[in-house]
Amino acid sequence: MLTDRQERVLQRLVEAYLDAGVPVGSKALAESFTWGPSTIRGELASLEELGYLQHPHTSAGRVPTEAGYRYFVDRLLPAEAAAPVRRPAVALSVVRHEVDEAMRTTTETLSQITNLLALVTAPPIDTATIRHIEVIALQPQVLMVVVITSTGGVTKRMFTFDGPVDTGLVDWAGAYLNERLVGTGLGARTLGMRLRDPGLNATEVAFLSELLPVFTDLATGAQDRLYFDGTARLLSADRSGDVTELNALMEMLERRVTVLGVLRSVLAEPEVLVRIGTENELPGLASLSLVAAGYGPPQRPLGSVSVIGPLRMDYRGAIRAVRDAAAALSDFWGDVYQT
Repeated sequence: MLTDRQERVLQRLVEAYLDAGVPVGSKALAESFTWGPSTIRGELASLEELGYLQHPHTSAGRVPTEAGYRYFVDRLLPAEAAAPVRRPAVALSVVRHEVDEAMRTTTETLSQITNLLALVTAPPIDTATIRHIEVIALQPQVLMVVVITSTGGVTKRMFTFDGPVDTGLVDWAGAYLNERLVGTGLGARTLGMRLRDPGLNATEVAFLSELLPVFTDLATGAQDRLYFDGTARLLSADRSGDVTELNALMEMLERRVTVLGVLRSVLAEPEVLVRIGTENELPGLASLSLVAAGYGPPQRPLGSVSVIGPLRMDYRGAIRAVRDAAAALSDFWGDVYQT
């Protein structure tokens, strides 16, 4: 546990380093305190021995270590959690029913606000249910089935038959599918079981079997989606870091599955999560920091919002931006599920 003086010196040094990006010496810190430079030098030496600071060069000032950043962030998070949420940062009202556009808008806006790599995950398959089904006769032999999910997704599939289809059978199928499947999750096995009914005649069973592929497509295509924007910002000259690690991050983003696994763990966190450097399990994040938060109704997390950047990032700004974006998406998805 640090003394009050050590904590104040560490906090001011981290803030100064985040602002300027250059090692901070006792002379620069003396302007913030009434203590003399010799006292501050003693505190800096103690903080270095404790592992919170390091010397990049013998004669230079000091910079935070991962432990120094962690101490700073741990004291920053409670204050930010108590601050009011600012909703104007990410405005989604103009795309209220366009799910993909809403997710992309959030990702792009978050990256622009923070100047970091932003990632947003859409709700996973087990949160979506079927909301409505339409079976439409386009031509005597051509039908279209439209399935709308609770997360705003719309799936359409055309079916062509060898001969004209009885319009009465088409109307019956639309009513039957809505009766049996509305409110059902998107798992293909669940949907198939819901359609089994010993009371159906052979014609009805055969017709439903012809339409079943639309629901199989829906189940296999409704996997978790990852949206990201701002990869170039991590490759800028002042943030280049280890090229090998950055390549690992790019490969991880391409695979997506690995990233989705990391971000899915965020859903269990009640507040904004900050992982610094080697606190991240993946090699591609070992020299970077992750700030993330889940979104969705209370007690029902749907997805996550996050930014990735260098250890020297504006943690206060990143935490606020992520929290605001998560709040905006929570409002958005609340409206989507209610409509």
